[in-house]
Amino acid sequence: QVQLVESGGGLVQAGGSLRLSCAASGRTFSMYAMGWFRQAPGKEREFVAAIGWSGGWIYYADSVKGRFTISRDNAKNTLYLQMNSLKPEDTAVYYCAASTIALPRRDYANNYNYWGQGTQVTVSS
Repeated sequence: QVQLVESGGGLVQAGGSLRLSCAASGRTFSMYAMGWFRQAPGKEREFVAAIGWSGGWIYYADSVKGRFTISRDNAKNTLYLQMNSLKPEDTAVYYCAASTIALPRRDYANNYNYWGQGTQVTVSS
C-alpha cells in the first residue's frame, strides 16, 4: 500500500556531497517511520538512518554520524538524506524504507514493511 521511489544517486569524488530523495505514495498516512539502508557488493544490507514520520525522532548509524542528515517533508511525502564528506566506503546501493507499525528496533531491516528499488552511490578517490 506504500510505494517508494529513490533518486539522487550518482558518482562523486571523495569529500563531496549528494542528496538522496525518496518519494512515497499510496497509504502514506499510515507510515510510522522511514529510513535509509545501504548495501555494498558482497556485503549485507546495513542501516544508515531513520526518522519518525510524525513523532520527530532521528537515529543514525555510528558510521555516518556527523556526515549524513536525514530529514522529511510530510506535506510532500518525501524523505531526504543529505550526505556530506563522502568516503569510498560509502559506496553502495541506497534503499529507502518505510514502516507502518511501531519499530521494535529502528536499525533492523526486517522491521520495515516497504522498500524502494534503490539508487546507486559511488564515491571515488
